[in-house]
Amino acid sequence: MAFVFIASKTQAQTSTPNYFIGKWDVLLKGLPQGDTHMKLSLTDSAGTMKGVMLDTTDAHKDIPMTKIEQAPDTITLYFTAQGYDVSLTLKKKDDDHATGSLMGMFDATADRMKK
Repeated sequence: MAFVFIASKTQAQTSTPNYFIGKWDVLLKGLPQGDTHMKLSLTDSAGTMKGVMLDTTDAHKDIPMTKIEQAPDTITLYFTAQGYDVSLTLKKKDDDHATGSLMGMFDATADRMKK
Protein backbone atom coordinates (compact mmCIF):
# COMPACT_ATOMS: atom_id res chain seq x y z
CA MET A 1 0.00 0.00 0.00
CA ALA A 2 2.83 2.41 0.86
CA PHE A 3 4.48 1.68 -2.49
CA VAL A 4 1.33 2.71 -4.37
CA PHE A 5 1.13 5.96 -2.38
CA ILE A 6 4.79 6.80 -3.06
CA ALA A 7 4.45 5.98 -6.77
CA SER A 8 1.33 8.10 -7.17
CA LYS A 9 2.88 11.01 -5.24
CA THR A 10 5.99 10.87 -7.44
CA GLN A 11 3.81 10.82 -10.57
CA ALA A 12 1.89 13.89 -9.41
CA GLN A 13 5.07 15.86 -8.76
CA THR A 14 6.64 15.10 -12.13
CA SER A 15 3.62 15.86 -14.31
CA THR A 16 4.17 18.94 -16.45
CA PRO A 17 1.68 21.75 -15.86
CA ASN A 18 -0.07 22.73 -19.07
CA TYR A 19 -1.17 26.29 -18.26
CA PHE A 20 1.06 27.77 -20.98
CA ILE A 21 -0.02 25.43 -23.78
CA GLY A 22 -1.74 27.39 -26.52
CA LYS A 23 -1.24 30.59 -28.46
CA TRP A 24 -0.17 33.81 -26.75
CA ASP A 25 0.03 37.45 -27.79
CA VAL A 26 2.99 38.95 -25.93
CA LEU A 27 3.53 42.71 -25.67
CA LEU A 28 7.17 43.65 -25.06
CA LYS A 29 7.50 47.14 -23.62
CA GLY A 30 10.40 49.59 -23.78
CA LEU A 31 12.46 47.96 -26.53
CA PRO A 32 14.88 50.30 -28.35
CA GLN A 33 12.62 50.16 -31.44
CA GLY A 34 9.52 50.71 -29.29
CA ASP A 35 6.83 48.45 -27.87
CA THR A 36 6.22 45.39 -29.99
CA HIS A 37 3.92 42.37 -30.12
CA MET A 38 5.02 38.82 -30.73
CA LYS A 39 2.84 35.76 -31.11
CA LEU A 40 3.81 32.45 -29.50
CA SER A 41 2.49 28.95 -29.98
CA LEU A 42 3.32 26.41 -27.26
CA THR A 43 2.46 22.72 -27.50
CA ASP A 44 3.02 19.54 -25.54
CA SER A 45 4.59 16.82 -27.65
CA ALA A 46 4.81 13.50 -25.80
CA GLY A 47 5.30 15.22 -22.45
CA THR A 48 7.84 17.72 -23.78
CA MET A 49 7.04 21.40 -24.25
CA LYS A 50 7.74 22.76 -27.73
CA GLY A 51 7.16 26.22 -29.05
CA VAL A 52 7.62 28.70 -31.85
CA MET A 53 7.44 32.44 -32.26
CA LEU A 54 4.91 32.87 -35.06
CA ASP A 55 5.98 34.96 -38.03
CA THR A 56 2.96 37.05 -38.97
CA THR A 57 4.60 38.45 -42.12
CA ASP A 58 4.12 37.02 -45.60
CA ALA A 59 7.33 35.00 -45.20
CA HIS A 60 5.76 32.77 -42.48
CA LYS A 61 9.15 31.72 -41.13
CA ASP A 62 8.34 30.74 -37.56
CA ILE A 63 11.22 30.89 -35.08
CA PRO A 64 11.56 27.74 -32.94
CA MET A 65 12.28 27.89 -29.22
CA THR A 66 15.76 26.51 -28.58
CA LYS A 67 14.98 25.63 -24.96
CA ILE A 68 11.99 25.75 -22.61
CA GLU A 69 12.20 25.64 -18.82
CA GLN A 70 8.97 25.27 -16.89
CA ALA A 71 7.94 25.48 -13.24
CA PRO A 72 4.36 25.23 -11.94
CA ASP A 73 3.39 28.88 -12.67
CA THR A 74 6.42 30.11 -14.65
CA ILE A 75 7.95 29.39 -18.04
CA THR A 76 11.20 30.60 -19.60
CA LEU A 77 11.47 30.46 -23.37
CA TYR A 78 14.81 30.69 -25.16
CA PHE A 79 15.11 31.61 -28.83
CA THR A 80 17.34 33.47 -31.29
CA ALA A 81 16.23 36.86 -32.61
CA GLN A 82 18.24 39.16 -34.86
CA GLY A 83 21.35 37.07 -34.21
CA TYR A 84 21.07 37.20 -30.40
CA ASP A 85 20.13 34.45 -27.96
CA VAL A 86 17.32 35.83 -25.81
CA SER A 87 15.03 34.59 -23.08
CA LEU A 88 11.46 35.45 -22.21
CA THR A 89 10.17 34.59 -18.74
CA LEU A 90 6.43 34.59 -18.08
CA LYS A 91 4.56 34.04 -14.82
CA LYS A 92 0.89 33.12 -14.58
CA LYS A 93 -1.29 36.07 -13.52
CA ASP A 94 -4.77 34.56 -14.00
CA ASP A 95 -6.44 32.05 -16.35
CA ASP A 96 -5.65 33.98 -19.54
CA HIS A 97 -2.89 36.45 -18.65
CA ALA A 98 0.78 36.33 -17.71
CA THR A 99 3.46 38.90 -16.94
CA GLY A 100 7.22 38.76 -17.13
CA SER A 101 10.26 40.12 -18.86
CA LEU A 102 12.49 39.76 -21.88
CA MET A 103 16.12 39.23 -20.80
CA GLY A 104 15.19 40.58 -17.35
CA MET A 105 15.27 44.10 -18.82
CA PHE A 106 12.04 44.69 -20.74
CA ASP A 107 8.56 44.21 -19.28
CA ALA A 108 6.24 41.74 -20.98
CA THR A 109 2.52 41.06 -20.73
CA ALA A 110 0.92 38.05 -22.36
CA ASP A 111 -2.70 37.39 -23.28
CA ARG A 112 -3.97 33.97 -24.28
CA MET A 113 -5.29 34.09 -27.82
CA LYS A 114 -8.81 32.68 -28.11
CA LYS A 115 -9.52 30.42 -31.05
